[in-house]
Amino acid sequence: MGNPQGNTPSLNIAVLTISNHRTEENDSSGDYLQQAVEHAGHRVVERAICPDNRYAIRAIVSQAIASPHIQVVLINGGTGFHEQNTTPEAIVPLFDKEITGFGELFRMFSFEQIQQATLQSRAVAGLANKTVIFAFPGSTSACQLAWEQIIDAQLDINTTPCNFVSQLKKVSP
Repeated sequence: MGNPQGNTPSLNIAVLTISNHRTEENDSSGDYLQQAVEHAGHRVVERAICPDNRYAIRAIVSQAIASPHIQVVLINGGTGFHEQNTTPEAIVPLFDKEITGFGELFRMFSFEQIQQATLQSRAVAGLANKTVIFAFPGSTSACQLAWEQIIDAQLDINTTPCNFVSQLKKVSP
C-alpha cells in the first residue's frame, strides 16, 4: 500500500471512467479510485467520464500522456468483450511499452472472484512518454482489485525489487 506518511513521492494521477451511462453523480468506481489514490498520498489532478468511443478515449489519454503534469492514468471501464468496449483498442497503439504482466496478474486475481468469466477481461497497461497507463473493468470491485492487489504497490517507491516510480516523468510539486 502507498505510504501517506511521505516516503513515497506523491504522484499526479488522472482517473478516467469509460461509460455510456455514468455521470458524476453515479460514478462509484471513479469515486473509489479517487479516494484510494488520495489515501495513498497521491493527487488526482484530473478526473473525467468519457463515452466508450475509441477515438474519444484515445484523444483524452493522448492529452494525459503529453501533459507535463500527469504521471499515471487509471482507466476504468470499456475493457470487456462486448462489441462496444473499445478501451484496449484505443490505448494500446499509444504505448511505448506494454506491461503484459498487469493483465496477467489482474486476470489471475480476478479468477478468485469471478471464475472463468475473467477470460473476457481485457485489462491492459503500458508506458508512454514516461506515463504509466492502467486500464481495467469498470465495476467498483474490479477497481478495488486492480488498485489494492497490483497498482498501489507499483506506485510506491518502497516496493522492491521494482516499481514504476523511477520510470515516470518528473514533475514539480
